[in-house]
Amino acid sequence: MAVTRDELKTRIGQALGETKADLVIKNTRFLNVVTGETAAGDIAICGDRIVGTYESYDGAEEIDGRGLTVVPGFIDTHVHCESTCVTPMEFDRCVLPRGTTTAICDPHEICNVLGEKGLRYFLDCAEGTVLDLRVQLSSCVPATELETSGARLEAADLLRHKDHPKVLGLAEFMNFPGVFHKVDGVLDKLAAFDGRHIDGHAPLLSGRELNAYLSCGIRNCHETTSAPEAMEKLRKGMQVLIRDGSVSKDVHALAPVIQPETSPFLGFCTDDRNPLDIAEEGHMDHLIRSAIRLGAPLTHVYRAATWSAARGFGLFDRGLVAPGQRADLVLLDDLEECAVNRVIRNGRVVTPEIFAGRPAVSPVGLRSVKLQPVTAEDFAVPARGSVQSVIGVLPGKIITAHLRLEVPARDGKLVADPDRDILKICVFARHGTNQNVGRGFASGFHIREGALASSVGHDSHNICVVGASDEDMAIAVNRLIELQGGFVAVRNGRVVGELALPLAGLMSLEPFETVERHLRRLRASVKEMGCPLAEPFLQLAFLPLPVIPHLKITDRGLVDVDAFALVEA
Repeated sequence: MAVTRDELKTRIGQALGETKADLVIKNTRFLNVVTGETAAGDIAICGDRIVGTYESYDGAEEIDGRGLTVVPGFIDTHVHCESTCVTPMEFDRCVLPRGTTTAICDPHEICNVLGEKGLRYFLDCAEGTVLDLRVQLSSCVPATELETSGARLEAADLLRHKDHPKVLGLAEFMNFPGVFHKVDGVLDKLAAFDGRHIDGHAPLLSGRELNAYLSCGIRNCHETTSAPEAMEKLRKGMQVLIRDGSVSKDVHALAPVIQPETSPFLGFCTDDRNPLDIAEEGHMDHLIRSAIRLGAPLTHVYRAATWSAARGFGLFDRGLVAPGQRADLVLLDDLEECAVNRVIRNGRVVTPEIFAGRPAVSPVGLRSVKLQPVTAEDFAVPARGSVQSVIGVLPGKIITAHLRLEVPARDGKLVADPDRDILKICVFARHGTNQNVGRGFASGFHIREGALASSVGHDSHNICVVGASDEDMAIAVNRLIELQGGFVAVRNGRVVGELALPLAGLMSLEPFETVERHLRRLRASVKEMGCPLAEPFLQLAFLPLPVIPHLKITDRGLVDVDAFALVEA
């Protein structure tokens, strides 16, 4: 909303000290991410704007900031709220008290299931959240033609929402092979958003291919996993978003990149982070704390998490503790530890009561799992040679290895070999458009018996199941059908853990605290099965993602991502 003349007069009067400010943080210090100094002085707020710093002010309401340090609100530059397993409204309630005052989301998980219906649901939620939830329009629905999604969004579909007040631009452009092959539908989307913000997704991209990708107006990348990769992207003008999610954890590798020269061109993001990790470690505060502990310069870490993040997305009204900026502030007990004491969003102190006035948004996609019940016979893999392509799971990474291993056969069919950590993995199309089943093998879960199944399978979100036993795999899939989505762990014919995610098969209808408790019990059950992975279900959820190297699986079969083709044998 545009500011009025009277509102400007009020701001000016409070900034001059002619009248009391609406809110003043007294006796405090604040980090100036421009100069790097920690300055003393009051912070005066009028409505949703900062109107005074470096001076003394009186306020109608005052906060004693003695012993606290104020920093700008944190910005999560790339997040899929669906991956928190809760609705956007619960995401709001979960992360805002931890200092995340702005989040830039890509709802392509729900869009791949429900199309525009899912997009409209997120836009409705974004208009009601207390934190500023910005929505990027999902560019890859489906992500590739090597999988079956529940919907398709073309350039014309996205353009209908281009001018929505919560929309910044086009979401992560994952189909970089489509760019290099000059696919018409891919180029149509890029052309439609020329001049607007376009998010990138370019794992391991370099050289001329990176040049070609950037020449289309793509501005950033959150898939960078090494310092040399980050530096090439920075040299070529690409903003690097340093990620730490529940599976992909890149802060350790990229902390050395955070320097005075580079920090204006960096940002932080979570991408995919569940409520259990947020409860145990934190959200953006965790990323900031981790980078500082790894030796990155404190001022430049906070700059990347605030001012640089805002500027990279054209949000010029936030990211500084300075007059004229939005009053999104975090009050810290300890600057180095990023220990959040309280949060101010839009000039209001965040308390549990602040969430009470939000509008209700009705859930969508409550019957999205359209797969019919399966039997153990549906998992059979005919034996066509003993040496097979096997997905190599890498702990803490969504990149996988393309292994060639000998897989045993029995009665003319390839079978799992738990003693050698070779498990069967299958993807079942669940959107009702076909009955595809992709079958293969994976290594890295170390499950000696049982199965894990998930309706969260990036990005088309078909049902993915991995296990040592066809019978247990069938039980897990059938339980997911009954739940209409979620996570299920089965051992010796019995369900030992589950989390229902009935909203599009991606999100719970429960509060985030309840989801956290379920995830905690589920994680313990899977650990008892011998799985050492910190987040086995989220690790499983990335195995059907055919835009991340090197070997993946979809409902159409194994995918050699480097060749961008199905594996024949």
